[in-house]
Amino acid sequence: MDISLKKVDITKDINYTIQNVVASASLFVDVPLEKVATKLSNTEYNPEQFPGLVLRLTSLKVTALVFSSGKIVVTGVKSEQAVPDAVKAIQKELGKANIKCTKAPTMKVENMVASGDIGLKLNLTELAFSLPTAEYEPEQFPGLVYKVPNWHITFLLFSTGKIVCTGAKNESEIVKSIKDLRKTLLNVKTK
Repeated sequence: MDISLKKVDITKDINYTIQNVVASASLFVDVPLEKVATKLSNTEYNPEQFPGLVLRLTSLKVTALVFSSGKIVVTGVKSEQAVPDAVKAIQKELGKANIKCTKAPTMKVENMVASGDIGLKLNLTELAFSLPTAEYEPEQFPGLVYKVPNWHITFLLFSTGKIVCTGAKNESEIVKSIKDLRKTLLNVKTK
């Protein structure tokens, strides 16, 4: 297998950047979506196509799907720590349409996406045969999809060593899964 091994340290610093955090929240208030759509210019609402209202906060580069039940899905956040601020900004924006949130919202990170580099050159064709949960169709997409067995993490692997990690619920899962991925790839090389 074409994995460059220059005394690779499995525990070396993990090089990654969080690209997106998707979180859900409950505002504990009914939201009249049509009313909000007419009062706020930064919204899109087409109930024939989708039951939620799209609310864009360009200052934060955050988008929220707002449902009449008061549930929201926030995307575009760049860290777990920024989720509460994004939800507060959404509440403030809804306040401009006289939607008053009196109870503290509950929030949950649903998915984190990170990109990075594992410092290894990869032969994706050989990995497709060595990793039991890998899918690789180079005619359709240049990366290999690797679903980590018995876990909710999925990687996109590229021959350059660049990766995309998705499915993590927190940053420590990203770090652990990347370290485990490096170990798995090095073990495949030594077989």
